[in-house]
Amino acid sequence: MAAASLIYLSLHGESYVIPNVKSKPVSNVVDTTKLGTLTVPVVGCGTISWTSNSLFSLENEELEDVVSAAYRSNAAFFDTAERYGSHLKTAFGMGYGETERLTNLLVRKAKVVDGPTRVDPVIASKFTPLPWRTTVESVVEACEQSCKNLGVDSIDLYQIHMPDIVQPLRAFGKVETKDTIYWDGIAKCYNEGLIKNVGVCNYGPTLVEQCYNALAERGVPLASNQIAFSLLGRKNGSLETIQKCNELGVKVLAYYPFAMGLLTGKYSKDTLKHEGGDGVALDTSLTTRKKTSLEQQDLLRYASEEGFVPLITAMSNIAERRRKTISQVALNYIISKDVIPIPGCRTVSQLEDNLGAMGWRLSETEIKRLELLADELPNFDGAGFKRTNEKFVGYGIERWELD
Repeated sequence: MAAASLIYLSLHGESYVIPNVKSKPVSNVVDTTKLGTLTVPVVGCGTISWTSNSLFSLENEELEDVVSAAYRSNAAFFDTAERYGSHLKTAFGMGYGETERLTNLLVRKAKVVDGPTRVDPVIASKFTPLPWRTTVESVVEACEQSCKNLGVDSIDLYQIHMPDIVQPLRAFGKVETKDTIYWDGIAKCYNEGLIKNVGVCNYGPTLVEQCYNALAERGVPLASNQIAFSLLGRKNGSLETIQKCNELGVKVLAYYPFAMGLLTGKYSKDTLKHEGGDGVALDTSLTTRKKTSLEQQDLLRYASEEGFVPLITAMSNIAERRRKTISQVALNYIISKDVIPIPGCRTVSQLEDNLGAMGWRLSETEIKRLELLADELPNFDGAGFKRTNEKFVGYGIERWELD
């Protein structure tokens, strides 16, 4: 590599030296959609697993390469949250907001090194409903902290992470949801210019319409609703939710687009039963070594011969005809439904695979074939303690429904 000049970047009191080297994009395809006032790539990038490599810094060279490649490819749309961060750092009181700060640093580095792009980078974050957040000002304060973490005056998209399900007194018959307070709070953030677009997550048809109307009364448009959705996750209210959002003009974002790896073609009955070994997975982030025994047991529901094999075979046939991968077919199915998938991504190779889902669309015949096969399988609702409609909240498990 030719000698490169050095650029100095300062963030939160820390200085970083980075080489001024411009690289080629991993994809030349520009495939975008509208999300509120934003123009975003049709595939986003989830950051729930993003952490730094050190307890006392924000360094992570692997993620730096991912963000730089996404930026150069006009596909820098990162979905994060205030509560994302290292469990270890959280134990020391340093984890909250870590991923926001890390994402900020990496995007700033990419801007400095790689120069302007055709599609501006977008960072979305989330407010976490908590029992002690009981006022409008608690939302504003959280938003201000996220602005600080992200190094911006106004957040591109600020989402309420879930309905107010954390009710520690539920066992005693006392439930006081604060959703309307949070709507007032996020509306205030919008009207004060702290956020450019308002979003929610895990809202079903009824709640999303209530939120839409409540915000409209305050002159605030609802831009998005993020839910669990994939070929295997089309039941339990997701289709009805998408229909309602389409009626309201609310963009839908989809997490768990690969159904925890089931729709990548990298699992079989043998690999799901294979604990602690290498299996046959091609992507180390999706090997069963990363799955607990409880998660593997749940995923085995899909791995019988009469299970997901026919669906994966059909996806493989489509992928072969189109010179794509099975993962790209899974993402493109979601894109073809006018929904933005938010797959997790920790390596450039994963990013490249995700970006290969852009610039083309499945045919109606292909979509119908895949849906017929998927309808024969149980609805994907997560595995182990990672569920699509519930969270462990300290005192127990709380659930929500897309109804």
